[in-house]
Amino acid sequence: GGSAKAGKMPGGEKTRQCKQEEEQQQKEEEREGLIEFYSSYQELFQFFCSNTTIHGAIRLVCSKKNKMKTAFWSVLFFLTFGLMYWQFGILYREYFSYPVNLNLNLNSDRLTFPAVTLCTLNPYRYSAIRKKLDKLDQITHQTLLDLYDYNMSLPQSDWSTSSTQKRSLRSLLYHVQRHPLRRQKRDHLVNLPENSPSVDKNDWKIGFVLCSENNKDCFHQAYSSGVDAVREWYSFHYINILAQVPDAKALDESDFENFIYACRFNEATCDKANYTHFHHPLYGNCYTFNDNSSSLWTSSLPGINNGLSLVVRTEQNDFIPLLSTVTGARVMVHDQNEPAFMDDGGFNVRPGIETSISMRKEMTVRLGGSYSDCTEDGSDVPVQNLYSSRYTEQVCIRSCFQLNMVERCGCAYYFYPLPEGAEYCDYTKHVSWGYCYYKLLAEFKADVLGCFHKCRKPCKMTEYRLSAGYSRWPSAVSEDWVFYMLSQQNKYNITSKRNGVAKVNIFFEEWNYKTNGESPAFTVVTLLSQLGNQWSLWFGSSVLSVMELAELILDFFAITFILAFRWFRSRQKLSPPGPSPNTHDNSAFQEAAPAANAPHRFTVEAVVTALPSYNSLEPHGPSRDGEAGHE
Repeated sequence: GGSAKAGKMPGGEKTRQCKQEEEQQQKEEEREGLIEFYSSYQELFQFFCSNTTIHGAIRLVCSKKNKMKTAFWSVLFFLTFGLMYWQFGILYREYFSYPVNLNLNLNSDRLTFPAVTLCTLNPYRYSAIRKKLDKLDQITHQTLLDLYDYNMSLPQSDWSTSSTQKRSLRSLLYHVQRHPLRRQKRDHLVNLPENSPSVDKNDWKIGFVLCSENNKDCFHQAYSSGVDAVREWYSFHYINILAQVPDAKALDESDFENFIYACRFNEATCDKANYTHFHHPLYGNCYTFNDNSSSLWTSSLPGINNGLSLVVRTEQNDFIPLLSTVTGARVMVHDQNEPAFMDDGGFNVRPGIETSISMRKEMTVRLGGSYSDCTEDGSDVPVQNLYSSRYTEQVCIRSCFQLNMVERCGCAYYFYPLPEGAEYCDYTKHVSWGYCYYKLLAEFKADVLGCFHKCRKPCKMTEYRLSAGYSRWPSAVSEDWVFYMLSQQNKYNITSKRNGVAKVNIFFEEWNYKTNGESPAFTVVTLLSQLGNQWSLWFGSSVLSVMELAELILDFFAITFILAFRWFRSRQKLSPPGPSPNTHDNSAFQEAAPAANAPHRFTVEAVVTALPSYNSLEPHGPSRDGEAGHE
């Protein structure tokens, strides 16, 4: 009987024991958990401010009993954050602008001598076009006589012509008369009035008109200088004459010995293997020295005695006076495998003068990619290279104009290389090409064609900085024997001694040459260093402090997700589904239902309740008591 009473336990005591075991089990689970989440945003923020290494964050917790201090430190804290990220934005903007540093290096080494091109400034009268040029001179003589009352002297010519040549000359006369020189006044072009001596010729401008094929639109090309107008008008017809000759650029009627009297490089005599020849329509016969890539000259020492020395003839013979208005020679220094653009980089040598040109080599290496729009070899430039040379900006620009010329006008400009499948412009075949050319040239200069944007600078460039000195040559006391020796050596009697020859010396000033290179001014390492400096300036913290801030952000999103999940579960409990026949009756584990007249109140608790222990699930009732009593 005593043992049976001892085995009995009141129901209330059993319930308290179950709750104690549950609380103990929950504490053990909390103590042994691997991941800890905060129950609210306030707890998360308070823990972060109390334990972070970011300066100033602790003040948000320590001063929480003083609302004014809390507000002050909150404003100061977030203002500091804003200023810091404003500085971050400036740093990122500077980084993505891809700035560069200019590096200047001085190198000392034996230098390869550049290519030197020398032109006679004497456009040559080819025998194949001599008759046409004589006829053009005759027409020009009459034109100048009508415009300026100037009786130009004409060279003696043999006017005996065949029937074919007569037809060709009549065709030339027709086209020249179709594009005559005219007077211009007050922005209107009018034909020259006959016998008008009362007109003040200084009030008029000279020009010529180029019209389209149907004469519906005309281009007025006028000049304030009569010299420029006559020269441009004559050049226009001269180009048409050259274009009518098959392969006129291949004609070689040059005489090297009658132009170059003496040639020495590095105290050694030059020969024909050291130069190449080409003809320029305006600058005459041109010779390029040291253009053979197989055997390039190398300067052993700097100085005037270790460079290129030339004595050239400057007296003009059988020349075209309306094309060339200067006397002397034209020189250009350029790199090998680059064409000689005499209009851009050349300079004239005066007759009777010794011109000494000292050179300083300068190389430029640019960064490509995101740092600049330079090109390595021109393969990524949308312009076909028409020159048999490497890519340069001028090569690209001229090729771009020529390609547009062929596309728009149906023919190619004579001064530039001929594209495949095209032919040079000639008004016997292309009647209105002059009108199309000058209209296109105006668009080209205004960059309507986009050539200056398409053609980018090369990433690697070699330039030569030149400085010149001049002196009289030969001197008054030595000119007699110098001219005598030159005439004996070259078998040419110089009629105008002082204007007949010139001397040119081209040499390196020193072995040192300058290299201008570029390097990134803002690398990833620099960016991280600057960001760290700003972070330390405003908050006095390190990389680990940044990780603490990242942890705060992750915890914020984790708590948000958990609270959202619990809210969603609570919404499901507020709207339970209808009773199901398979639903188990758990009324024994729930509290008694409230009275019918009591208001309905719902309490949602986000508490995870542990399952009761095995001993707490013992059955209650008389069967258990009976067993105890039976015992």
